[in-house]
Amino acid sequence: MILTEETFHAIYEVRRLNKKEIVKSFDCGDADLNDFILSESLFYRKTLLAVSYVVEEKLDSHPVSAYFSLANDKISLNDFESKTEFNRFRKHRFVNEKRLKSYPAVKICRLGVDKRTKGVHMGSFLLDFIKSYFIIDNKTGCRFLTVDAYADAIPFYQKN
Repeated sequence: MILTEETFHAIYEVRRLNKKEIVKSFDCGDADLNDFILSESLFYRKTLLAVSYVVEEKLDSHPVSAYFSLANDKISLNDFESKTEFNRFRKHRFVNEKRLKSYPAVKICRLGVDKRTKGVHMGSFLLDFIKSYFIIDNKTGCRFLTVDAYADAIPFYQKN
């Protein structure tokens, strides 16, 4: 089964982790991603470094099927090899009055899909979900998403 918006909302719910909440069980097959949601996400929340969201099955005692973490970021002149490359990037995106040296962004810090949920394109659906957070009723005033990802995950993010 490939998720559609209708089937996703019928089966799952997305919610922000509470300030003191600890996820007890999650296995995406990657020790670092597992450790983050099981052990580190609470610290990141308390220190205002990132906020984590979980995807839970509505009818299955709410086990975590996937999660993602978001943090503030920026795209700046220093992210480009040259000022010319940065100017090309912003030329078609901003009116002259709004050409700054940096622009606000939101970073997808972590994204993990539990092994039980693999094969339904949950990761792609979640990227669309995250993009909708900032397109529909933009919550932070950003217009870019950045990603902190493993090198072997880059094709997945480029595809999406």
